[in-house]
Amino acid sequence: MTGFCGIVLAAGAGSRFGGPKALAHGADGVPWLVRVVSVLRAGGCDRVVVVLGARAEEALPLVPDGTEAVVAADWAEGMAASLRAGLAAADGADAVVVATVDIPDLPAAAVERLRAASPRPSDALAQAVYAGRPGHPVVIGASHREALAASLTGDRGARPFLVAHGVHEVECGDLWSGEDVDRR
Repeated sequence: MTGFCGIVLAAGAGSRFGGPKALAHGADGVPWLVRVVSVLRAGGCDRVVVVLGARAEEALPLVPDGTEAVVAADWAEGMAASLRAGLAAADGADAVVVATVDIPDLPAAAVERLRAASPRPSDALAQAVYAGRPGHPVVIGASHREALAASLTGDRGARPFLVAHGVHEVECGDLWSGEDVDRR
């Protein structure tokens, strides 16, 4: 096993946003992909995988050097397909730290806090919450990956699995709002 692997989910079409969020840039011109990958690395992830889908060929050049990219061919099925692709690509990691591309303001301290709340990474199941509201990042230990992947369907993420398996909720509202960006 190889420690923590960050997974950036960036496969969706971004219909409410007006296009794939994998192509989005901040006001300073920095791509969101670059921001989230940098935060996962700064938060202690040994490797990072970016999951692309919609307009993947345009997003691929935005993936930072030293970052693995995987294309979820079935991305249009919903978030479940993208998360399954990321989990498969992270094979060999003790645990994964999952974040979505649409949280460019995620601080590395939130990633660090989730990792610290997971003293046995391979058994970890932890999720950041913001004033009690679930969000990202999420830590999933290797011992849960296969069952989680089998449970994923449609446009639902991991939350039902996390709740059913006693996820440890880690309050991070003192670090930032936890808000994802759905509109330009």
